[in-house]
Amino acid sequence: MEDGKLNMVSVLSHSTIIPSKQTPNPKLFSLCEQIKLRTHAPLLYVYKPHNQNNTSTFLETLKNSLSQALVIYYPLAGRLSWIKDGRWEIHCNSKGALFIEAKCEELTDLNQLGDFVPTNLVSQLIPNNNYNLPLEDIPLLAVQLTRFRCGGFTLGIALCRAATDGTATMCFMNAWARLARGENLHQNEFPCHDRTMLNSRKLTHLPSLRWQHREFDAPPVWMSSDLNGNREVSVAILKLTREHVSKLKKKASSRMSILPTSKDVHMTKPYSTFEVIAGHLWKCVTKARYIGNRDQSTRLSTLVNCRNRLQPPLPNGYVGNAAFPTVTPTRSFNDLIYKPLGDAVEDVKKAIERVTGGYVRSALNYIDSENNMDLLRYNFHYPAKSVIEGQYKGNPNLFVVSWMNFSYKDANFGLGEPIYFGPGFMDSEGKAFIMNNNNGDGIVVAISLEASCMDSFKKYFYDDIREMFCNSKL
Repeated sequence: MEDGKLNMVSVLSHSTIIPSKQTPNPKLFSLCEQIKLRTHAPLLYVYKPHNQNNTSTFLETLKNSLSQALVIYYPLAGRLSWIKDGRWEIHCNSKGALFIEAKCEELTDLNQLGDFVPTNLVSQLIPNNNYNLPLEDIPLLAVQLTRFRCGGFTLGIALCRAATDGTATMCFMNAWARLARGENLHQNEFPCHDRTMLNSRKLTHLPSLRWQHREFDAPPVWMSSDLNGNREVSVAILKLTREHVSKLKKKASSRMSILPTSKDVHMTKPYSTFEVIAGHLWKCVTKARYIGNRDQSTRLSTLVNCRNRLQPPLPNGYVGNAAFPTVTPTRSFNDLIYKPLGDAVEDVKKAIERVTGGYVRSALNYIDSENNMDLLRYNFHYPAKSVIEGQYKGNPNLFVVSWMNFSYKDANFGLGEPIYFGPGFMDSEGKAFIMNNNNGDGIVVAISLEASCMDSFKKYFYDDIREMFCNSKL
């Protein structure tokens, strides 16, 4: 049996956690949430061994506090429900969240999980949702508590992408943790569930603005006829120090020094950590995929939190999905490989800066006017339709998501803060997460690529940085 198929986690029980009190039962609709997937984002929290001997008490604490949290975050106890034209809404019907208790006796120490690469054993720490069920029967939230022989434990969280984004997820998890510790929520910690704030009809009093929304266009397809046989996906964790990031920023910014300047040109903001790492990833992934196909087209996609980009901004407690898609211009492999790093980084920067309040309003109007929601969802979230006779052909694109600055350490359920937070599994090719490391002094990148490309990608990823170090010493 393949290592990835070994079942190393035993499920002990399933239960449904419903709100501890009666909750409002509206049907919530948001245009932003129509372009999301009904699948669940897999999050992994890891906790070191603790001294508490009564594990049943902790289990009951988690369940009871989750029941309380679902009173406050009542949409997460509901279900998606289909409405016309392939759209959905959240029916706040208090059907509850799924809670799974599990154990892993195969490992004696959490250190045996290594860097928590989101594959094999790590994926078994996340609830496995059954998408063959009707949409109305799939919980929006599923939780899995897995205990290890050493006394450590993990919380695997599966939250429906159509119901919440990363920022809202952190708010929910931290509120649940506070309740588990027996504390009350502060007034500013209570959520806002008014989904109409992201409906274009709600914004009609503002000027009508239109942009070209390339993020909803079909992505570039893989043009080569070489199928390379096995298209197995491999996942890796890469680490960057502050010095690595500083060198990348300096290299990317050197592009600005060679551009013509004038007294009419204003200095732009320096490149962000996310922008330079995303640009570096895009270049290195393209090099790894290169098989002589210089004219192959590629684009990079990402998500932008629009909460503070609207005027007025959304309330601090807004816990719907407010992450909007954006894409870079389409480039050739030749451009990405041979032009400076700063060109790729500049493309990422402009794609993010494009998402202004006006752009968001235009995107909402665009979504409102479209009939085929499945096509909008597919074009942004999935790899290109590169299929020959039903066989996956290849993906020339990259989807990079920022999990930087998430307040995951506040998820202390009474037994200490998590020692790790990251994605629980990655099963789609060409996706990367950029996160702060646990100590806050570096960056962690989780990336999924075709296995045949992974070794060369890693080499380019670090060799290009080492070259920057060498050049800086000349």
